[in-house]
Amino acid sequence: MIGPSEVQARLDATSELRIQTLMLEYPTMRRAFPLVERCRASRLAFIGMAALLLTATALQAQDPGPQAPPPTFKVERIPAEPHPGPPPLPVEEIIQKFAANENVMKKVYDQYDFTQSIRLDELTDPGGKFSVTGEVYTKPDGLRYMRVTKPAESSLKLMHFSLEDVRVIASMPEFPLTAEEIQNYNFKYAGQEKLDQLNTYIFQVKPKILSRKKRYFEGVIWIDDHDFAIVKSYGKFVSELEGNGTALPFTMFETYRENFQSRYWLPTYTRSDDYYKTEGNDELPLRLVVRATDFKLRAAAAGPSGSVASPAADSGSSSSVPLSSPQQ
Repeated sequence: MIGPSEVQARLDATSELRIQTLMLEYPTMRRAFPLVERCRASRLAFIGMAALLLTATALQAQDPGPQAPPPTFKVERIPAEPHPGPPPLPVEEIIQKFAANENVMKKVYDQYDFTQSIRLDELTDPGGKFSVTGEVYTKPDGLRYMRVTKPAESSLKLMHFSLEDVRVIASMPEFPLTAEEIQNYNFKYAGQEKLDQLNTYIFQVKPKILSRKKRYFEGVIWIDDHDFAIVKSYGKFVSELEGNGTALPFTMFETYRENFQSRYWLPTYTRSDDYYKTEGNDELPLRLVVRATDFKLRAAAAGPSGSVASPAADSGSSSSVPLSSPQQ
């Protein structure tokens, strides 16, 4: 019979033999560890490649095919030259009709006396203003005058405005496109436009030549399609000389006409917006407004000899400002 001591001795001997065997096999096992690691890395790489292939396949399944090229970026610009369709009437016929009517309008206009107010506003803060009111009439010799009825008032802070400036502003040609004058201009039809309740033809106007002695109109006119009369104009008066003949900065004038006796279109409102340049080269806004109101047709507009009566006023009064040269 084996005693406990012998059993313990045999277990110890077996354990020692197993440890020695493992120690002998350790070098072989050590060389095997890298192989296991490499196999593990290879397996991970294979799994990654498979995932990429599956992703590419899925994306290919979702690809709708070749994409359309992006749209070309193109900016549409308004042409400088108008290209409207043809008007209902020949252009030359429209021009001849409104020019003939300008002769009539000018003759009727000269038979009226009216009140004219001129106001200049400095649109700054603080800003001042200039205003003057007078009666416009025609003397027997055909010379147009403005008799000042309300003394000029001025609180201008930026510039000076005198009665001489009033004379120049008030004497701007009101009817530059009469039948005798249209031969000096080129007209370009620019289309149609509804102006308030009026249907109008639009023309661009430009003088054929410039002169040192006379200013010509250059701008745009609106012609009523029923009366064939100018109802609005916007432009400037040009010559070979630079500027507008005054120290004032105003160049572009917008003029509206009103209907009288359901037949005649006469100018009653003119406005010009511009800038005053200071010594520091700053541009400060200005506005000029000229209004004609209280039109009165003279009872004896023309005498037997064709002369035109003037209102009862002292012809030599210093408060009367000449506005035009004698009529031909």
